[in-house]
Amino acid sequence: MNNKQRAYLSSLASDMNAIMQIGKASLTPEIITAVDEALTARELIKISVLKNCYDDPKEIASIIAERTHSQVVRVIGKKIILYRAAKKPSIKLPE
Repeated sequence: MNNKQRAYLSSLASDMNAIMQIGKASLTPEIITAVDEALTARELIKISVLKNCYDDPKEIASIIAERTHSQVVRVIGKKIILYRAAKKPSIKLPE
């Protein structure tokens, strides 16, 4: 994914609300499964890391991306934006 595509996806996600929150328990198998299902349904999702989670959001993002075969678009503060193209993509990435 190049910078132009990242910027485009980030702009799409700016209007989105976080659909998931990661709290004190950090990453659990249930969260990974829920993220995987959300990516299948939506392609682009935003996740919020709560203040009571002491893990680094960048590390959390890379672990989730690895386990769900997705890409980290951006990590801003405690917000994570992930993208995974669907079999029939609804989001058209710029070249």
